[in-house]
Amino acid sequence: MNDDTEPTVIIVPGLRDHVTDHWQTLLADRLDRVRTVPPLDHDRLSLDARIAALDAVVSDVDGPIVLVAHSAGVLITAHWAHTSTRPVLGALLATPADVEKPLPEGYPTIDDLDRGGWLPIPRRRLPFPSILAASSNDPLADRRRVAGLAEAWGSRFVDLGAVGHLNPASGFGDWPAADVLLRELLGRPAAAPSEITSVPSEL
Repeated sequence: MNDDTEPTVIIVPGLRDHVTDHWQTLLADRLDRVRTVPPLDHDRLSLDARIAALDAVVSDVDGPIVLVAHSAGVLITAHWAHTSTRPVLGALLATPADVEKPLPEGYPTIDDLDRGGWLPIPRRRLPFPSILAASSNDPLADRRRVAGLAEAWGSRFVDLGAVGHLNPASGFGDWPAADVLLRELLGRPAAAPSEITSVPSEL
């Protein structure tokens, strides 16, 4: 456990296992104070199990925390936020999956997700500052519906353009703009141009 005032970044993946070249993994490798919610071996579609896994990591960290979530991890974060009293400095929420609409073949069905407790998506305002980054061509969510979530959650909305689901299957890899957005949440100066090579035009 740590007990100083330097924030710890908590990485909240979606339903994926560990992926070496995923931007969350690469971001974690660059950070000094970071924890990642581990994949589940059992009850993989149980939202309650996912929330419990996030809460276990949060409970093991003293001091301020920042959340960095992707895909279904965004939904886990939103559900957890309304069950926990733990203060959070802020959250970066990237390309949430819209589980209220049919997902592409190979992903869980709506019925499976409903049985796992994922429906409906919470739409109460989040109790901490957040940035929601969306894709204009995400196969797992319509941009307009994601913008509606940003409004409901009180998140600053950032349109990343056509980045698919922001995962290796969409060509990412590293996502350097995550560093910029994380600095914003931490209230720190923007990165120098030499540090960040790819930043969305909205920033």
